[in-house]
Amino acid sequence: MAAKHSAGILLFRRTGGADGDIEVLLGHMGGPFWARRDVGAWSVIKGEYEPDEPAQAAARREFREELGLPVPPGELIWLGEAKQPNGKTVTVWALEGDLDPALVVPGTFTMEWPRGSRRLQEFPEIDRAAWPALPEAREKIVSGQRVFLDRLAELLG
Repeated sequence: MAAKHSAGILLFRRTGGADGDIEVLLGHMGGPFWARRDVGAWSVIKGEYEPDEPAQAAARREFREELGLPVPPGELIWLGEAKQPNGKTVTVWALEGDLDPALVVPGTFTMEWPRGSRRLQEFPEIDRAAWPALPEAREKIVSGQRVFLDRLAELLG
């Protein structure tokens, strides 16, 4: 079985504070496993793609699918790849931009829930989006994606 790959966009904005605060757009993972969790339950806006799809095209597609909104205009900044604890390789680009989380209309997925019930239920890919500042984002994001926050912080100085 081939290794899985995900691609995503880490949207960021400068808040204009005296210390040049940076906020990033994260999505809280949807579905029953994440419903009562906060720390370690947030993610870069990303999704899986097939080997024949260019990663950047997949990142743009997944952004639109997960949020129901277009990718804001601007130049994507390569943040690289990171292998996750589950073996998946995640590729991320940063993009300076803004959007209102209240406008998000998330995509959905279907799964059997409760497990073993043979009952299929639909859940949002993400159940909410928010703009935490980098220190808070480091606490909230899944551990395997912290490297992208670190790379962004280094890039922005």
